[in-house]
Amino acid sequence: MAMIRNREDDGMITKVVSINRVSKTVKGGRVMKFAALVVVGDGKGTIGYGIGKSGEVPEAIRKGEAAAKKNMHKVALKGTTIPHEIIGKYGAGVVRMLPAAPGTGVIAGGPVRAVFEVAGIKDIRANSMRSSNPINVVSATFAGLCGLVSAEEVAAKRGKTVKEILG
Repeated sequence: MAMIRNREDDGMITKVVSINRVSKTVKGGRVMKFAALVVVGDGKGTIGYGIGKSGEVPEAIRKGEAAAKKNMHKVALKGTTIPHEIIGKYGAGVVRMLPAAPGTGVIAGGPVRAVFEVAGIKDIRANSMRSSNPINVVSATFAGLCGLVSAEEVAAKRGKTVKEILG
């Protein structure tokens, strides 16, 4: 149930990754609620994700979007791809991301693709291993992307030039 809604306002791209109906059994019966997983990005390397829970779907999406905007992080990009290979881990979710040549496109499925699209990554290969739970997969992708380091940052840390780092 990936990418139900795609909405742009204030320059942010919002994608609803999944909507989950959950129920709680109480004395009078079952109470149904909805949990929405939302990813938000500006298409230029800033991304965030959030989960909203409510009795109605639109309200859950709005809450998820607000939570995602509070949890924004900048991602190191190299053109339209990522600077190096990385494995993102969160809970049981593991996502391997590999840089790809220009023109390759996004080779990823479901929740991972939604994160790459809002981040503005056009060329990447990724595969999700272990968990298929959308929350774990999105969190693992997010953790991996936040762990990316550009050549400029590495050069600054080591006190070298970018040319020396890249060889």
